[in-house]
Amino acid sequence: MDSAPRTVTFTRMDDATPAEMELIRDEAAAHKAEHWMNNVLGLLKAMKGHTFGYRVDRYEHSLQSATRAHRDGARLDIVVAALLHDIGDDLCPDNHSEVAAAILRPVLDEEAWWIVKHHGLFQTYHYGEKLGMPRDGRDAYRDSPYFDACAHFCAAYDQASFDPGYDSEDLEFFMPMLREVFGRPMTPWGAE
Repeated sequence: MDSAPRTVTFTRMDDATPAEMELIRDEAAAHKAEHWMNNVLGLLKAMKGHTFGYRVDRYEHSLQSATRAHRDGARLDIVVAALLHDIGDDLCPDNHSEVAAAILRPVLDEEAWWIVKHHGLFQTYHYGEKLGMPRDGRDAYRDSPYFDACAHFCAAYDQASFDPGYDSEDLEFFMPMLREVFGRPMTPWGAE
């Protein structure tokens, strides 16, 4: 016989007991990794068919980026960052880098998170002048310890991944990597 789910009695958080808040924390933790990863994968899969004029859709672009990172010998967090760096596109195209970084902050290491957060600006190095935009906006971050890694990410993985003939790995190939990253203890907001 299934037991009823455990629930709290409060209707306002400021009326909660410590035991009730622990219950909520424990229930959320039991489902966090799989639920969160599935939601993120939903954002990735939602990019199927969205070409925005490119020769491949945003989903294939993401698979290509991650495949290139993996084949280049990039670390796990960088490969996952390459796969998920554009998940903010459908939510907020003009600010997609920061949206993706906010979603991924609790699971990516500092360098990979920084790259996701800044890749949009760094990417303009490769196309900005063609649209009358400065290509040197990334220079504001020249002193960052992650500048070279972000420049490499954009040059080798992101800007080069619009090739309909490229032999990308499929999503299933990356699933063990995603499970490892999303299965780690979260980095709480504000922990620097």
